[in-house]
Amino acid sequence: MEHHSPKIYSLIWSYAFMFSTHSGSFHLSTPCIILYSNRCGHCKKLAPDFEAAATRLKGTVPLAKVDCTVSTEICGRFGVTGYPTLKIFRNGQDSSSYDGPRSADGIVNYMKKQAGPNSVTLHSEADLESFIDHFDASVVGFFSGPDSGQLAEFLKSASAMREHFRFAHTTHMALGLEHGGVLLVRPPRLNSKFEESVLRFTDAITTNTLRRFIRDNIFGMCPHLTIENRDKLKGRDLLTAYYDLDYLRNPKGSNYWRNRVMKVGSQFASQGLSFAVANRKDFLDELEEEFGLGASDGGDVPFVTIRTRQGFKYTMREEFTRDGKSLERFLQDYFAGRLKRYIKSEPIPEKNKGPVKVVVAESFEEIVNDPEKDVLIEFYAPWCGHCKSLEPKYKELAEQLYSDPNIVIAKMDATANDVPQGFDVQGFPTIYFSRAGKKDQPLRYEGAREVKDFIKFLKREASHVPVISGEEKKTFFKREKKRGLPSSKIK
Repeated sequence: MEHHSPKIYSLIWSYAFMFSTHSGSFHLSTPCIILYSNRCGHCKKLAPDFEAAATRLKGTVPLAKVDCTVSTEICGRFGVTGYPTLKIFRNGQDSSSYDGPRSADGIVNYMKKQAGPNSVTLHSEADLESFIDHFDASVVGFFSGPDSGQLAEFLKSASAMREHFRFAHTTHMALGLEHGGVLLVRPPRLNSKFEESVLRFTDAITTNTLRRFIRDNIFGMCPHLTIENRDKLKGRDLLTAYYDLDYLRNPKGSNYWRNRVMKVGSQFASQGLSFAVANRKDFLDELEEEFGLGASDGGDVPFVTIRTRQGFKYTMREEFTRDGKSLERFLQDYFAGRLKRYIKSEPIPEKNKGPVKVVVAESFEEIVNDPEKDVLIEFYAPWCGHCKSLEPKYKELAEQLYSDPNIVIAKMDATANDVPQGFDVQGFPTIYFSRAGKKDQPLRYEGAREVKDFIKFLKREASHVPVISGEEKKTFFKREKKRGLPSSKIK
């Protein structure tokens, strides 16, 4: 984000127009502001999508940007602690954080929703039909008149949830008599004999009760998983069938396989597993990266995965049969605990005697979760400059602690191996300490990265006092290196 697109307002050169230092407000209706740093890799990655979205939204919703390395006062005022931070302003005031997709399409769709009213007013049956004939689900309230207390609560709820759901309301008497109350209408393309397409909300309307009702019912039994909504489905144990799904060009063919998933899934509905269908082309990179699946896997039939909320992954290796029997067998094996988890892993090293132990996903449990050992593990990427700078210091640390039988200094390539649940790796290097006897409580290392800093940390956190044999061991490794024996070969 180093240059100024003509489509994006820069708060560096239009500071006086956009931002009032006295009121702390932006003088544009519903802008989306990105607060960034030119040194931030994630900001540079987002920049093309943000600028493409700004081009498409020109004249509708303004997008703006603030370089926090220059405009420190603005970023400090809004409590920016990480980059990029995206905020939405309504009526000149900080309204909410942007939590939509970080793609051009996602930003455009999300911000178009922000530009309209909290709830669309419907005046006729034609308005109603037009509103619910939409790609996304709809929430529609029918009320006796504009002074209705329930309407006021509905509009309040719509304001609170407009970022995520579509709302409309009417006080048209004929519509109210015919439909009544609040209805959740699922997208017409997903209509199925296996579930109701319209659900009625029967409780008193409050933001909490309506939010709970929508959250529990919005997706139905088998939603269409997209790049835009996948984050909302992450907290579930989820089976997904990937195939050439295209509701615009082939709605009948798209529902052919979805109906088979729903037919089999209905037999297991009470066992806590959710179901979804998705276009395989939208998720090819993710499927290859996370499940080892390629574009040819599945052929003309869906390929099926399960990802649990704990991060466990499974793939259905048997071909999806049209009678659904193969999917039924897969689910029976899953619930019986007979499936082998899919783990992305490099091969376990044949020899691993060097000072820094090489860990792969398949050996993580044995090495890092050894209940008798304190383990300091670095998650790195081969291309990471900071990791390369750390390498000689990390190796020296391992050499100094090589004689300690209770401490293991280890590293794992996080780009080639699955990172286990409990270890949050968002950047490189990320270092964790896994203490003996407390393997379910890994501690993230946040200190400086000099050898003395690591040793100070280990003296404080290790289950035993570290045994440091620095000079003697360093001399030993140097002698072996002169002999031409790499550290990985040293016994």
